[in-house]
Amino acid sequence: MIAQPSELNQLPNELKPAFQELKVMQHLQQAGFRKRFGFSCARLFQLVFVLLFHQKNWFRLLESRKDDSMPGKDAVYRFLNHAGFAWRRFLTSLSVATVKKVDALTSADRDVVFIVDDSMFERNRSKAVELLARFKDHATGAYYKGFRMLTMGWSDGHTFLPMDFALLSSSKSAITGMSESIDKRTHGYKRRKEALLSAPQVVASMLDRALAAGATASYVLMDSWFTHAPLIREVVSRGLDVIGMVKNDNKRFLVQGQKLSLKELYLAAAPVASQKRSILRSIRTELACGTPVHVVFVRNRSKKNDWLAVLTTDLTLCVEDVIRIYAIRWDIEVFFKCTKSLLRLQKEFQGRSYDLLISHTTIVFSRYLLLAWQHRQSTDARTFGGLFYVLCDEVGTLDWTVALQQLLDLVSEIATKAGKRLSVLIQRQLQQWIASLPSYIKACLPISCCES
Repeated sequence: MIAQPSELNQLPNELKPAFQELKVMQHLQQAGFRKRFGFSCARLFQLVFVLLFHQKNWFRLLESRKDDSMPGKDAVYRFLNHAGFAWRRFLTSLSVATVKKVDALTSADRDVVFIVDDSMFERNRSKAVELLARFKDHATGAYYKGFRMLTMGWSDGHTFLPMDFALLSSSKSAITGMSESIDKRTHGYKRRKEALLSAPQVVASMLDRALAAGATASYVLMDSWFTHAPLIREVVSRGLDVIGMVKNDNKRFLVQGQKLSLKELYLAAAPVASQKRSILRSIRTELACGTPVHVVFVRNRSKKNDWLAVLTTDLTLCVEDVIRIYAIRWDIEVFFKCTKSLLRLQKEFQGRSYDLLISHTTIVFSRYLLLAWQHRQSTDARTFGGLFYVLCDEVGTLDWTVALQQLLDLVSEIATKAGKRLSVLIQRQLQQWIASLPSYIKACLPISCCES
């Protein structure tokens, strides 16, 4: 049987309370993560979770060989490549539990929202990654190889929590296909089938799972790539309102029986008497499907002579509240930046399996959940970046703490195997040495039984 000493399951001291409060290991077990032999799923999950804070990649950590009982490379990769683990169930369970904790700290006057957006998941150097496809970056106009990371999160305007995601591929621009050896009964096969669906279909499924799990919100925020009549109708049918940017394309709006383009709608809209000069006009209209909406036109900061349109299905909101609530959507952009710059999304593990991409992305999202919970409870002005680097320093401290504890355990073991007179002498000298240690070292050191 493989020994799994608690020293190897080391977590930064600032993360231990969060792990216990959010019951991360319990959510992992409830999602059905189990192995028949070898290192447990909880042990391997925790090892990959903390790997980031060591400031080392997996190869460098194995090269250091901190202990003979450290899992091998194959054990970790088998865990990440396993197609039978329900990573979505784990993420949904953990995120909804965190949402409920954060919601208890949120005033009833604050607006809580779901935010939907996608981001690039790049694998430009890859050729044989499963379901790899070619996409266009609409911000730069350049093409990249990889996936569209469609993400849905929850926010109260102060804390953003990721709830669900899908790595979307494309059947039209696919470079590689689905593995033929995948078992069609597994969760991994279902995620692969989902990757070939359209984004509106996946968004509707995400909302259903979040609502079924107990998450609540008043609005769904989205940018112009998602604000289209079919998806708006799907969201409204679930009892949620939509606030989203409107793209100036061929869509038509119904005004007094006439179909108007967005430019024509702007000319027909009435000027708004608002204290904010950026708000120009507003008008109530209907989409082509018959859904009544309120469209607010605001000044484009990039082009002062241009305007942008924001749409909402909640007709009771004033124009100022429409813009204020839509501004919360920026939280997901900060989330994308943080996961890619600090949490090593798409960089830490370079596997070819689609299951590894899903599992590692889930672990990165769970890291962000714990950091967000820590940040919400924090009373100082630390940013996410500041909190992240403090935790990295904490792990560096834990290395010598664990080494010192192991040295004490070794001396204690030698004392028990020595003669009675020599054992008493070693124990007395060891207790005197521990008593003479500075208090800050005693605080970090879990004193072993040899002190008693």
